[in-house]
Amino acid sequence: MSGVYEAIRMYLMNMAFEGKMPLSFQYGFVINALLCAFFIGPVLGGVGTMVVTKRMAFFSQAIGNAAMTGVAIGVLLGESYTEPYVSMFGFCVLFGLVLNYTKGRTRISSDTLIGVFLSISLAVGASLLLFVSAKVNTHILEAVLFGSVLTVSDTDMNVLLVTTLAVVAIAIPLFNPLLLASFNPQLADVRGVKVQLVEYVFVLLITLLTVACLKIVGAVLVEALLLIPAAAARNLIRSMKGFVFLSIAISTVSCIVGVMIPMQFDLPVPSGGAIIMVAASIFILTTIIRIVVPRFREAQV
Repeated sequence: MSGVYEAIRMYLMNMAFEGKMPLSFQYGFVINALLCAFFIGPVLGGVGTMVVTKRMAFFSQAIGNAAMTGVAIGVLLGESYTEPYVSMFGFCVLFGLVLNYTKGRTRISSDTLIGVFLSISLAVGASLLLFVSAKVNTHILEAVLFGSVLTVSDTDMNVLLVTTLAVVAIAIPLFNPLLLASFNPQLADVRGVKVQLVEYVFVLLITLLTVACLKIVGAVLVEALLLIPAAAARNLIRSMKGFVFLSIAISTVSCIVGVMIPMQFDLPVPSGGAIIMVAASIFILTTIIRIVVPRFREAQV
């Protein structure tokens, strides 16, 4: 895929030099970031609708925090600190599966249990990152926490593309079973849906997607991009189909605009922070519309 990325970069860079594209397109890292935005925007928007529907807001945050621990473990084991994907994917998948397994075998409410795991992952991750910070460039750690367009490589894009395609290929056929299992597990079971298996698959999808998006959005903010576009769409849309498509549109626009604004105006803002601020602005706008326009006040999926 590196040859394809290079061809796209050269084409857009030449267009920028000819004055047919914004000047920021003269830089390869800007084009890399935009490619990532096109990858993650639609899939995060679509998956985010199910995260909101299933009330799993804190789960993705716990996974993001666990990724910090995965980075630190990778550094301790000698893995490249710029691309510690083996340790991040390995630890986060284990963390997510253990969390989901525990959730089904305790009387503690889901939000409380996820809060406990989130706190543990944050404490362990922060401690280990501080421990290994002397061995790595601190800017690498900032990229993991808050995202950075400057550090996105072809390998990062390959990982993101493969993960995105895998998530789409699995999530689309499972969307209706997931939705039914969320609203009525008993009915889903009667209709032949393997509720527990579907739940584990969904947890795995969120985990893989969260880890793959860290370089562009950041561990601290990836949960926000799963939630805010879906919440904004839910302010306005009644139907499930409209909810999904509007969330995808908001997420994609947020990613693209959030990447471009700091580059275009030379602002010292991390890409992840800019993306979330754009998404938050759209959410505020949809909230105002819901309050002011009567026909939107009853909008609910």
